[in-house]
Amino acid sequence: MIQGIFQYEFLQNAFLTGILIGFLAPLLGVFIVVRRLSLIADALSHVTLAGIAASLLLEKYFAALSGLNPLYLGMVFSVGGSLFIEKLRGVYKHYQELAIPIILSGGIGLGVIFISLADGFNTDLYSYLFGSVSAVSRTDLWVIFIISIVVVMTIILLYKELFLLSFDEEHAKASGIAAKSIHFIFIIMVALVIAASMRIVGIMLVSSLMTLPVAASIRIAKGFKQTIFLSIIFGEVSVLGGLFASYYLDLAPGGTIVMIAVAILVFTIFYKKLIIKNHVSQGGAAG
Repeated sequence: MIQGIFQYEFLQNAFLTGILIGFLAPLLGVFIVVRRLSLIADALSHVTLAGIAASLLLEKYFAALSGLNPLYLGMVFSVGGSLFIEKLRGVYKHYQELAIPIILSGGIGLGVIFISLADGFNTDLYSYLFGSVSAVSRTDLWVIFIISIVVVMTIILLYKELFLLSFDEEHAKASGIAAKSIHFIFIIMVALVIAASMRIVGIMLVSSLMTLPVAASIRIAKGFKQTIFLSIIFGEVSVLGGLFASYYLDLAPGGTIVMIAVAILVFTIFYKKLIIKNHVSQGGAAG
């Protein structure tokens, strides 16, 4: 595959996009998990599916839109879904978690309607559902690169605020932090990264890349920054390992990436148990 990367543009696109997604998804995933919003990725991924299906439907009936990248409308739907989640969180102040399943259900419903109107699945839609290395274009790469710059700069500038909001929202508000505005910015970033990840991981599996590396790092990390660092490492290993394995074994890249992430999570769980067991044994021997 290394030789192929230098020869074929589609492999270059997939490899570079994978590196960016492997960095972005766990980076935002840490804040998502800490804030107990893990299901938001699932909700927005299904809303994105509705946007992509709508784009493919429009292409079918309007020839002028045939060159439009479905990813763009998917991003519009994803951002729209994130805004609706925020609105519903305000409506259900005492049951804010209801906002996510409501949007998830709406996204699935819209997606099914658009797919049925387009006379079922086609090759393009299938690649968005489960990921496809060959489907990643140079345009997709540039879009994800721009999103990466925006996300990284936002995290750097708002790190302190995001940290406080993640662990103690009431204290953050009392400290004068514009909690509503910052959460609004954050959820839009999540929506954009989820939409951008579709080509590599697929709609059905994108939430896994935001949560599994974080779940693994939480087991062994000794602080918040170390959790972020290990999450990114595990994310990159999962994506790059999945891309190489899918290339040589002719497997679906999305599923391969997720299974490597699962393997890393299982390893960290057993590793943590082994460390605890050794400490207990040493403590007993010392006693």
